[in-house]
Amino acid sequence: MKNILVKGTIEGVRIYALCTTELVQELNLIHGCSHLAIAALGRAASGALLMAATMKDDARITLRFSGDGPLGEVVADAKGNCVRGYVDHPQVCLPIKNGKLDVGGGVGQGNIIVTRYLHNAEPFNGYCELVNGEIATDLTNYLYTSEQIPTSVALGVLVNPEGTVIAAGGYFLQAMPDADDEVLKQLENNIVTLPYVTELLNAGNTPEEIIKKIGKGFKVNINESLPVKLQCNCTREKVAGMLAALSDNDLEEMKHDEVTEVHCHFCNKSYKFTKTELNALKK
Repeated sequence: MKNILVKGTIEGVRIYALCTTELVQELNLIHGCSHLAIAALGRAASGALLMAATMKDDARITLRFSGDGPLGEVVADAKGNCVRGYVDHPQVCLPIKNGKLDVGGGVGQGNIIVTRYLHNAEPFNGYCELVNGEIATDLTNYLYTSEQIPTSVALGVLVNPEGTVIAAGGYFLQAMPDADDEVLKQLENNIVTLPYVTELLNAGNTPEEIIKKIGKGFKVNINESLPVKLQCNCTREKVAGMLAALSDNDLEEMKHDEVTEVHCHFCNKSYKFTKTELNALKK
């Protein structure tokens, strides 16, 4: 199934669903993740795409799950239909808990930091304590407590024994101001009876079909379908610009090495600059 995000509405409630299986497997290969690490990172990436889809003019959003667990920070950054992400310690493994990967134990206790980058405005940071480190619950709680938006988020990543991602994606429901309480209650009841999102995707259900299952008993309006992809916006030119903005003292310190290497956490690319190139930056 292709990486795709579908937007729908049901009587004052917007429902977005997406499949990110191929995208999350790309992340898996780029970062060399353990089963646990890609489960956490894949959920964060899917969540970032869902939240970015609610923003206007392709504004950017960064989700940072900063806990005290062995995974370290789990970071996902999305703009429009593009996402990138990383986890501090991608090789971490933990014992299975209740038959599932222990993402909550990997993330630990701490905070979720949500940064929205709006056009012609200063970045806006929102903070909230992590509920359980399971990513979806933490996003649901953040949106309700910090942004006062009633939302339900479901995210999942299914990994086979060999470590390959075979299903990834998620959905969320978000009440608009005119949403009726009875409609919200019925949709909640529908969700309770659904299998996990990874089970739905692995069984071949498309995001559009998932939305229709959530909206059983209601008229479902499918408004838009768009491809989503993994994409880092780093380039050698951008890195050079960042280096050029450093102080003269910092640049001089770098020149003690024959070659300066700058590494991008998001895509694992490295950019090398010689002393001659560093000298040319200020010119």
